[in-house]
Amino acid sequence: MEESVFFSLRLSLQVAAVATVLIVLIGTSVAYFLARKDFRGKELLDILLTLPLVLPPTVTGYYLILLAGRNGLVGKYIFHWTGWNIMFTWYAAVLASFFVALPLMLKTTRAAIESVDQNLINISYTLGHGELKTFFKVILPLSKKGMVAGTILSFARAMGEFGATLMVAGNIPGRTDTMPIAIYTSASSGDWSTANIMVIFFTLVSGAFLYIANKLSKKII
Repeated sequence: MEESVFFSLRLSLQVAAVATVLIVLIGTSVAYFLARKDFRGKELLDILLTLPLVLPPTVTGYYLILLAGRNGLVGKYIFHWTGWNIMFTWYAAVLASFFVALPLMLKTTRAAIESVDQNLINISYTLGHGELKTFFKVILPLSKKGMVAGTILSFARAMGEFGATLMVAGNIPGRTDTMPIAIYTSASSGDWSTANIMVIFFTLVSGAFLYIANKLSKKII
């Protein structure tokens, strides 16, 4: 029992960490694009990327199956070229966590970037700094509070993801049973002692991470 509990906890941390790295890299770039650029379909793109925030996780998982499944829009080509299918692997859990948690990063980071004084950005351009240097020298320092908040929220959401993960990664003991799925399995089978241990363990670990992250964000900010 203890071994399975630690495996599920480690897998949850692993999935959340990988998903969060992708969310920070991709989410920050997309948020900057949405905040600083004007183009046709801009708000439609924002709505599509934010939909997983309001859709039931199982619906998001269903869309991911249609996208990345063996016969999915993208998955069929990956399977044809490599013979590899992402479904029912821990990579699928990362994919689910990424899409479900991404909206939190997008919303907080976009709002933070949009709040940066345009005059400061114009001054940076006047001094001869390009768009990339202006981002790192002006926009990033002034909007990092929102970015840190988005990162923390995204990690917490990714770590607690259940519905979409169950749809695309399944519940394979020792392979894809993240902590939320393991808790559900134990509770549904009537193994309340194991479920209680995992719930307490998961709560303590999650709380400890949020405490450390909040302390870290205050030092950064």
